Amino acid sequence: MPFTKNQIITLEIKSISNDGNGVAHKDGQAVFVPLTAPGDIAEVRIVKPMKSYAFGRVERLLAPGPDRIRQDCPVAGPCGGCGLRHIRYEAECAAKTQFVRDAFARIGKLDVPVREVLAAPAADRYRNKVQLPVGTDENGHIVTGFFAGRSHRIVACADCRLQPEWMNQLAARACALLEENGITAYNEETHTGRVRHLYMRQGWHSGQRLLCFVVNGNGLPNEAEICATLQKEFALTTILVNRNSERTNVILGRRTRTVLGPGVIEDTLAGVPLRMGVHEFYQVNTPAAETLYAKAREYAGLQETDFLLDLYCGMGTIGLSMLADCRRLVGVEVVPQAVDGAKQTAARLGLDTDRADFRCQDAGAAAAQLAAEGARPDVIVVDPPRKGCDEAALTAIAEMAPRTVVMVSCNAATAARDTKWLTEHGYTAVEVQPVDLFPRTRHVETVVLLSHKKADSYIHIDVEFGEGEGKIPVDSIAKRAEAYKPKEKVTYKMIKEYIEAKYGFKVHTAYIAEVKRNLGLPMYDAPNAVEELKQPRKHPTPEKVEAIKDALRYFAVI
Repeated sequence: MPFTKNQIITLEIKSISNDGNGVAHKDGQAVFVPLTAPGDIAEVRIVKPMKSYAFGRVERLLAPGPDRIRQDCPVAGPCGGCGLRHIRYEAECAAKTQFVRDAFARIGKLDVPVREVLAAPAADRYRNKVQLPVGTDENGHIVTGFFAGRSHRIVACADCRLQPEWMNQLAARACALLEENGITAYNEETHTGRVRHLYMRQGWHSGQRLLCFVVNGNGLPNEAEICATLQKEFALTTILVNRNSERTNVILGRRTRTVLGPGVIEDTLAGVPLRMGVHEFYQVNTPAAETLYAKAREYAGLQETDFLLDLYCGMGTIGLSMLADCRRLVGVEVVPQAVDGAKQTAARLGLDTDRADFRCQDAGAAAAQLAAEGARPDVIVVDPPRKGCDEAALTAIAEMAPRTVVMVSCNAATAARDTKWLTEHGYTAVEVQPVDLFPRTRHVETVVLLSHKKADSYIHIDVEFGEGEGKIPVDSIAKRAEAYKPKEKVTYKMIKEYIEAKYGFKVHTAYIAEVKRNLGLPMYDAPNAVEELKQPRKHPTPEKVEAIKDALRYFAVI
């Protein structure tokens, strides 16, 4: 029997879901309860009942589980950033290991060893970058904080324990100076007000500090005085102003100018010297990222004569950290500022383009071009965004057939999906290593080692390309590659399997299509579609709509 709203039931939490909620079962139905730990026994109020599952909240904790600890942040609940701050860090690491194992077993359908997560060197004060939205509290004072889950409501936070103390102190001081100078916070509903975000960055090893005001306009009133005060009080290396006057959720605008200092800060990551402004991607947890890069380097197993291809290379750090082990590096990244940074780093290291070449291209397009040119890298490293590798990149990897592929991913679901595709196209998944770059949150990084399958025997064939009898036209290669392109990576089947595994019910393909259509996602005409329906179309229930949206978020479709 389905639960009813506001019903109170007693539950024992058995596990943690990949979105950080505690999971309990009663009468064959799953109940997801935020801020609970395995072993907790609690009275839970049902806040959102569905047909075969429900969401609840703790009304009264009857008995804490062995891993529960007291939260040390007063806004951890409404903020939602630290979804696992209520459990011991050891238990958090165990849960993250299980997140990754579940993804590779359920989504990838792979029997591959998934190692215990490599814990972060520190669970607090590890962030080297923060982007704080600026708003006003109920008394009209300017505050910074974080957006509450699935909203743009700012939860004020005076001391976020994930970032260094100086960042929290600077944010408070900046808010006070803005008020003193009559400067207003941005209101996204009315598109009025001046300051949208405070962006801070720190060189973890160098100690250099950067501050950037993101403003709705050209600058700040009394800008020079405000910036000089903050630079003196917080030993800032540089201060920038970024203009963003667009009605958008994107934080940074296109134009940034330097107010004080050189406009960049310097640091090292895995021994690679870097210079950073505000647009360059840089792992937010430097010590944990160095653990991650060391594991990727180990998996790469490079030899001194090898050619290394680094796709989705960002500032080139992963590839450059491995360059001492190989002969040549080519890095590919679509963000121009990141590519410029990688080239500048290579130049400072005295590397010419024959040794380290960085290209500003879409990863898939660049990989396809390299494959067409006959490039044969010995090892390929990929570090894609949350949505994973695109079809062109995967196809080109298979065409180039390196002996080793090392996949670094911030999304275990898409990593499992892409790993599965590669195992169907010539590779064996050897090992998966989770790495915790984001302690106290539900996020976990994953490194996958794939090895090319070796043939049992070889046949030597001489092929002559060109026009004429007995020759193979060059354009046939492109046609063949097109014929073997993989299907759309996030399939309806994958979505249906995810929902059935998590919620215990099935959804029709038509329901998934309807939700995608309502969300404005790309749709494709079915070859067997009919003009008229024989009977009125049924629509998904609210619970199935929510389950489908959850799956789309899980696979990074939305």
